[in-house]
Amino acid sequence: MASVRGNSVYQGVYGALRTLLHLTAAVQFGYGIYYDYNYVQFPTSEPEMRIHHPWGGKFKYLTFLDAIIQALYYIVSLVNDFVGTNELTPKKPPAVRRFKDWLMATLAFPVAINVGVTFWTLYAIDRELVFPKVLDPVFPSWLNHVLHTNIVVFIVLELFISYRSYPKRSQGLAGLAIFMGAYLVWIHVVKHYSGVWVYPVLEVLQLPQRILFFAAVVGFTLSLYLLGEFLNNTVWAKEVKLAKRKSN
Repeated sequence: MASVRGNSVYQGVYGALRTLLHLTAAVQFGYGIYYDYNYVQFPTSEPEMRIHHPWGGKFKYLTFLDAIIQALYYIVSLVNDFVGTNELTPKKPPAVRRFKDWLMATLAFPVAINVGVTFWTLYAIDRELVFPKVLDPVFPSWLNHVLHTNIVVFIVLELFISYRSYPKRSQGLAGLAIFMGAYLVWIHVVKHYSGVWVYPVLEVLQLPQRILFFAAVVGFTLSLYLLGEFLNNTVWAKEVKLAKRKSN
């Protein structure tokens, strides 16, 4: 009896901490989106406009789109905490739980890791390729870390505190590939109408180099899907085995 009561208390505290994490992340990324969209105004005079042309607004940046994905994921997670289920292997998971699991596996994890790793790698090589110093007066440091650092921190924490059932690998990879393909088309549309590449690094690459760069980015992102699946199956090995037995 004491063991059952102790386990119940543990589950209650664990669930409360998980919900607190989801709430903190949802508020943080939601406010980051709001602040970025309403208060961060890039310079529009020459030559700065040749770096950040206003055409397409904030929606041409993968960082901004990823922040929307992260905010959506944690809002869905909050809804699931209250009206869905966090049972490890429910027989009939509700729609909100199924969508939460799909969103984490297909977009939230791989895109967050892609944005964080790519941004800070290029920043370390030459920050002018990805975040020119001209932006320092208008783009606060705390927002930079919310959009490029905390996305990784929170999604890794989420990996360890919430089990999710991965979709079929072909379906998950297809969803991620469609998203990345659509984004590559979008930045070419922006280039066509504005005459400026979304990211300064693309300005210094010749066509063959850009093709290799795009292929590498897509390949890297798809590999991150596989990494997320592997980590999920490793961290939650017992639950994955149980889920497989239930499905057979």
